[in-house]
Amino acid sequence: MKKLVLPIVFFILAGCYYDSEEALYGKPGTGVCDTSVTKFSTQIKPILSSYCLTCHSNSVALSSGGGIKLQDYANVKTYADNGRLKGSIEHSSGFSAMPKGGGTLSSCDISIINAWITKGALND
Repeated sequence: MKKLVLPIVFFILAGCYYDSEEALYGKPGTGVCDTSVTKFSTQIKPILSSYCLTCHSNSVALSSGGGIKLQDYANVKTYADNGRLKGSIEHSSGFSAMPKGGGTLSSCDISIINAWITKGALND
């Protein structure tokens, strides 16, 4: 009977083992920056909304954003195509560093925007 109990206890205990979500996938916010899928609607627009539209929305761009509008896809596409969006968020020489007075975007946000531009800056 002892020989039968030990394997049963082992299988019961082994069956109760589980990994936590954190152990399996890492802590939120510490993972790798995924630029494999970049979409205007789900990645680019939220970044712009968080960091750019305070000054570059359609309603305030003339008064506080130098006339640069980044609220609509067509406007963003213009700045993506002419290199000004990339140059500004990377704080490249010859471009107005953005966000103004707010440091820089995270390296992941910059990578996502750059990947989107490289893939053709599609309206998806």
